[in-house]
Amino acid sequence: METRTLKKSCPNGRACSGGSGSSPAGQTILVSGLRGFTGQYLASSLRARGAQIIGLVQGDAQNADEISADLTDAASVKAAVTQVQPTHVVHLAGLAFVGHGDAQAFYAVNLFGTLHLLEALNTLKTPPRRILLASSANVYGTPAVEVIDESICPAPVNHYACSKLAMEHMAHTWLDKLPIVITRPFNYTGVGQDDKFLIPKIVNHFKRRAPYIELGNLDVSRDFSDVRDVVERYVHLLLDAEDVAGQTFNVCSGQAHSLREIMALIEQLSGHSLDVRVNPAFVRANEVPRLLGSAARLQQYLGLFSPIPMKQTLRWMLDGRSRLLPRF
Repeated sequence: METRTLKKSCPNGRACSGGSGSSPAGQTILVSGLRGFTGQYLASSLRARGAQIIGLVQGDAQNADEISADLTDAASVKAAVTQVQPTHVVHLAGLAFVGHGDAQAFYAVNLFGTLHLLEALNTLKTPPRRILLASSANVYGTPAVEVIDESICPAPVNHYACSKLAMEHMAHTWLDKLPIVITRPFNYTGVGQDDKFLIPKIVNHFKRRAPYIELGNLDVSRDFSDVRDVVERYVHLLLDAEDVAGQTFNVCSGQAHSLREIMALIEQLSGHSLDVRVNPAFVRANEVPRLLGSAARLQQYLGLFSPIPMKQTLRWMLDGRSRLLPRF
């Protein structure tokens, strides 16, 4: 596949030099959600490239690399952005658990929190060179196709996905002012992910030698990535890729694994067997049997890449080693 190398363009003709090929030295990267699962891996990867990272965090800042702001409070976000003067921004913060019970909170944080951030960034005399907004592949809903590329019309089916799609549409109104790139990550996992998510839940049951586990449909297949792969794609989109402002990218492995297959892999790796009990409450009506993403557009801009094999990710999670170890 031919990789695109295109001329960078900056919105509104303002002084925003592109990120492609530039050294992170002298750059200040603001990362919202720094303390979260993805944020910690991303910060480690960016620091390895010599970048200065400032985390936008909720609650008290715990060290010099953090600054406090409440995304739902526009004034506090503006104050933080004005103080940091970031050259690049990665916006990861938000409500990510689909089962969260407060529907209004999804919109307050995921939609209006992002609006407050973009409003603040637009007031800077020198705007960021690139802003990466993390959306979600959940915006696609359950399309009647097996391979999902960015041409599929979004059809969200829950408040989390609706809030993310609304965020995307809102962000598009800023494309003439700010160099925004949007990512739609599919499922991903790794050491440190909360046990309320499916694969960490399964791994935890095997690690503690549980006698049984309750799951839903074992035969559904989904696209799972390793978190280390996901942050690697984010870093390249933020610092290296040409002409990605205004673009939306799937971030995925392009490989589907069924829950039954994942269970078999973990059983093989752990040497432990457990009884699987199907809980009807976990079985969704009209569930699409197989969904995976197309990474073709992302590879067109970043070049070909090989995802970390699922078996290797599961072995890493079973070992439970430091989340910041290198990928191999």
